[in-house]
Amino acid sequence: MKNAAVAIRISAVLMALCGLIYPLAATGLAQLLAPGQAAGSLIRSEDGQVVGSALLAQAVESPGRFHPRESAAKYDPTASVGSNRAVASQAYAEEIAAKVQALRAGNPGLRDIPADLVTGSGSGLDPDLSPAAAKAQIPGISRETGIPEAQLAQLVDAQTKGRQLGLFGEPRVNVTALNMALAQLAPGGEQ
Repeated sequence: MKNAAVAIRISAVLMALCGLIYPLAATGLAQLLAPGQAAGSLIRSEDGQVVGSALLAQAVESPGRFHPRESAAKYDPTASVGSNRAVASQAYAEEIAAKVQALRAGNPGLRDIPADLVTGSGSGLDPDLSPAAAKAQIPGISRETGIPEAQLAQLVDAQTKGRQLGLFGEPRVNVTALNMALAQLAPGGEQ
C-alpha cells in the first residue's frame, strides 16, 4: 500500500511537470524569442488578412502566377504525403519525361529544366522552389501578365533567400511570398 501511494504521488508530480509546466514554459519561451514562428509563420496581406503560412505550399491555378512543386497531397496540410513512387521504376521515368516534354513545349527557350519543376515534394507541402525553377517560369508568366521578363527576374532575385547561417541548405524562393509580390505588379491575376 505504501508503494502505491508513492507511485501515485510521483505520477502526479511527473504529469504536472511534463504535461503542464514544461509545455507552458516552452510555449511562453517560444512566444518571447520567436513570436512569428511560434504562431505558425503566417503570411499576411497588406490589409492584415492571413493568406497562408511560409511553411506550407498552396495550390496555384492562374497561369500568370508562379507555381510550387507538385503535391501528392493536393496541398492539403492535413494529408502530408509523398508519392512513394520508386525513382527507378519505368512508370516514374515515363512520367518525368512527359513532364519535361510538356514543359519544353510550353517554354521553347528553356534548355536546362530544374528538377523541382518536374518532381514532387517529399512532404507534398514544400513551400519553396529553387531560384532556377522560379526563373524557368518567367517566360510564361510574362506572356500572361505582360510584365517584362527582366522585371520578373528582379522580383525573383529580390525574393530569394540564401543559405541558412550562410552554410545550410540551398538558396530558395517562397512561392506564396513571391506571388504576393507579383500581385503588387499585376493585381488582376488569381492565386
